[in-house]
Formats: sequence, structure tokens, C-alpha cells
Amino acid sequence: MANLNELLEPIAAQFRGLGIPEPIEHWGHPVMMAIVIFVMGSFVGLAGWRGRVVADPETALKSRSDHRKLAPWMFLFLALGYTGGLLSLVMQHQPILESRHFWTGSTVLILLGINAAISASKFGGNKSALRTIHAYLGSAALCLLFLHAVLGLKLGLFI
Repeated sequence: MANLNELLEPIAAQFRGLGIPEPIEHWGHPVMMAIVIFVMGSFVGLAGWRGRVVADPETALKSRSDHRKLAPWMFLFLALGYTGGLLSLVMQHQPILESRHFWTGSTVLILLGINAAISASKFGGNKSALRTIHAYLGSAALCLLFLHAVLGLKLGLFI
């Protein structure tokens, strides 16, 4: 893992060779991920919680359905954005493993991966405890994503 920059350098060099304008190379990842985090993430989180706490069964069912439909897409976009963020750092000759932004992003993907596994297991046969863990783990991941965004903005302004 210590040679992650070296491992990704050939791929980053290919992207550098495309002549991508510097503002897009520098701010493309943050802008796109901000949309995923703040718009999609907020919607997915709210829909999940509404599905748990709303008294109206029809509204709760719709919220759970919305959450179930969009959460996998959000995870996919975050995973793709993670990859893009790594390449962006390498393209800008920045060390990856020294970045708190890298570590918060990695932690978020692990948390959301665990959450996806809990959901894929159908909550262990619809166990209330696993549904509760899923809700709080997802909320923790969203809160960490907001911190991740702050660290990313700080990183973007630094480099």
C-alpha cells in the first residue's frame, strides 16, 4: 500500500496526457462528489429514516422503496468517485496515504459496504437489531461523508 502512488502513476499519466484543463483536474472530483454526498446522500438518508419513523404506512413504504432504489446507486457513485479522487491526487502529484481525506473516504466505503451486506442479508431474516444497526451505521457514514467533504475542500484549497 505504501507504493499506491507508484502503482497508479501509469494510469494517471494516461489521463494527464489527455490535456484535461487544470480546473477540471483539480475541482472535477470535488464538485461531482459534492452533488453525490449532499444531494443524493441527504435524500437516501432521509428516505431511510422516514421509512423507519413515519406513522403513515403508505408514506413509510414509499420512503423505504426510494431508499432501496437509490442507496445502491449512491454507493456505486461513491466508489467510482473514490477511484477518481485517487487518480486526481496522483495526477496532481499528491501523496495519497498521508491524506486524511483518503482515510475518511476509505472508511465511508467500508461502512457502506458493511451496510450493503446487512441489507443484502435481508437484515438477517428481518431482525430488528440489524435494521437498527443499518440505520445508525448509514447515518454515521453520512456524517463522516460531511467531514470528508470538509477535509476535501481543505485539501483542494491547499494543493
